[in-house]
Amino acid sequence: MSYYDDVYELVKRIPPGKVSTYGRIAQLTTVPRGAGGVGWALAGLTPDLALTVPWWRVINAAGRISNEFNATLQRELLEAEGVVFDQRGYVDLELCLWGGE
Repeated sequence: MSYYDDVYELVKRIPPGKVSTYGRIAQLTTVPRGAGGVGWALAGLTPDLALTVPWWRVINAAGRISNEFNATLQRELLEAEGVVFDQRGYVDLELCLWGGE
């Protein structure tokens, strides 16, 4: 299994209504490569994989969306799952952070 596949399998485990961060996913991989590696893996999703890997559930450690290309879509998908953003565009990580189980 490749590093990207490892990232994708972890992201698939994040349940609807929960989020994780790039750094937390990186820590859970078999070969931690940092948050940037997770970002590259998610950016490399093919259109078919993007339908089965819930990339929108991964946000930055501050609790914000950092995906500049699909930020509006990402927020819409998260809100459709019940994730709430405050007025500044932050998610309350204490409420929504997936524990990795």
